[in-house]
Amino acid sequence: MGTKLVLPSPNGATLTLATGNTPTLTGCLRNARAVAGIARKYGSRIAVIPAGERWPDGSLRPSFEDLIGAGAIIHYLNGKSSPEAFAARSAFLAAENELTNLLLRCGSGKELIERGYKEDVNLAAELNVSDCVPILQDGAFVSAIMKSRERYKK
Repeated sequence: MGTKLVLPSPNGATLTLATGNTPTLTGCLRNARAVAGIARKYGSRIAVIPAGERWPDGSLRPSFEDLIGAGAIIHYLNGKSSPEAFAARSAFLAAENELTNLLLRCGSGKELIERGYKEDVNLAAELNVSDCVPILQDGAFVSAIMKSRERYKK
């Protein structure tokens, strides 16, 4: 408890800071079901955005792992979805039984392996192993569960 963890994600950080007062959760394969559960508490219109990566020249690079992660969250949301959400969910369902293998073989996975972070890729491929749902509050992410507990104390 009290540990702060900072992960570099230029695109994710840029998108997060642009959300203003909109409740902003952070999700991945590891917490997809939990994120969907918390997101439903905020209403029926939910945007799930796979942030992607950047090429060395600064241009946008679509990210396989972000698409699959977004698709996993969408899978647990249910309800109507846009064609883009349908495609992300379909991609997740097609990859679900091969997550580790596919993440190790995708562009970002290969880059991480080359840098000595293969175990990080293996950890990232674990589905629904975490109930932690980060929510942006006052410029930093805190546990959505802790935030709801604080709300009930008042």
